[in-house]
Amino acid sequence: MSTDAAVTLDVRAIAPRFRHPLIFGIFDKLPPGQALLLTNDHDPKPLYYQFQAESNGAFSWDYLEEGPERWQVRIGKAGELSQADRESRCCGGH
Repeated sequence: MSTDAAVTLDVRAIAPRFRHPLIFGIFDKLPPGQALLLTNDHDPKPLYYQFQAESNGAFSWDYLEEGPERWQVRIGKAGELSQADRESRCCGGH
């Protein structure tokens, strides 16, 4: 899985009440196939559930780091190639 992301966002210094609107605002502007790399000070599991409810499954969610003081999640927008698809394109399907 690639850690490449179009946008890197560290929300640890942002007041909690502003985090989700900021994250969704950035995610909504991403072109299909791009990703947001989110850094947070706690497990963003509630954000995951909000993405499930509001994005109709049109996202991917990959933990890159899981605490205890820092979490990083790569949130991909639908249209992104899966790892198998990327490898297939890269290496001729082998």
